[in-house]
Amino acid sequence: MTLLAWGVAWLLDFIIGDPQNWPHPVRWIGNLISSVQRLVRRYCHSERALRIGGAVMWVLVVGVTWGVSWGVLTLATMIHPWFGWLVEVWMIFTVLAGRCLANAAMEVERPLRAGNLAESREKLAWIVGRDTSQLQPDQINRAVVETVAENTVDGIIAPLFFLLIGGAPLAMAYKAVNTLDSMVGYKHEKYRAIGMVSARLDDVANYLPARLSWLLLSLAAILCRQDGARALQIGWRDRYNHSSPNCAWSEACVAGALGIRLGGPNNYFGQRVEKPWIGDARRDISVDDISQTIRLMWVASTLALALFMVAHWLVVGAA
Repeated sequence: MTLLAWGVAWLLDFIIGDPQNWPHPVRWIGNLISSVQRLVRRYCHSERALRIGGAVMWVLVVGVTWGVSWGVLTLATMIHPWFGWLVEVWMIFTVLAGRCLANAAMEVERPLRAGNLAESREKLAWIVGRDTSQLQPDQINRAVVETVAENTVDGIIAPLFFLLIGGAPLAMAYKAVNTLDSMVGYKHEKYRAIGMVSARLDDVANYLPARLSWLLLSLAAILCRQDGARALQIGWRDRYNHSSPNCAWSEACVAGALGIRLGGPNNYFGQRVEKPWIGDARRDISVDDISQTIRLMWVASTLALALFMVAHWLVVGAA
């Protein structure tokens, strides 16, 4: 039943993703974060107080998410085992973001192929934090490839990893951790204090999944007839070429597989941010690299699902 739920949820994400008008727990988590953040800012004004308030916010949001998820799943199972199974499938389906990530990347890719640079920049601004208004085609391609590579970890591999460890409630709690980081985990003035705990604990949560992604994406590169050996090599060599302790693992792996260079300087919130380069420019990056990265993402996520299903079966079988 459990493994069947995992497989069905993954297939649902692959086929339909996140329809815009469907209820989604991440939106509810986002609303909770916004409400708690307003409360924290009302009573916390110094940097130290904002850090403490940010820590309380993290505990509250993650705790409520896990508790509600566990309670709903337990209640549904008590009503009927099959109803509980359906709720479990829905929860797992909602924490996976592969189809949404692929669709968002293709939304940028389509106008770029058609030569509509303005629309491509506009669509890119929906999925990245950098200034897109002046980006040229090669910079747009680079931004999309980086986004897909990075989010392969927190959008698919990490949720599956926490699903293996603690079932659907823990996967939902991870999604709360990730949503907190995406909403308040910034280093600029407004969020530096209140988001410090959220940013650091997101790094902790993604530590193992990011390193697993290096191996899974390297194997995916071989299966996709890309340079798997170089993916493994560059993933290891450039694993620290990022301000995040986790992001460069998947980005460097993809850069090595495709023979392109990622990273480099970008503009964020009006500020120029110098970043090290990731990978080697064995050739110029192109729009085709977007679809190639999406393919690597899907293959790596399939491998992750298979790996974690086998691990669960071995553990449960041994017990």
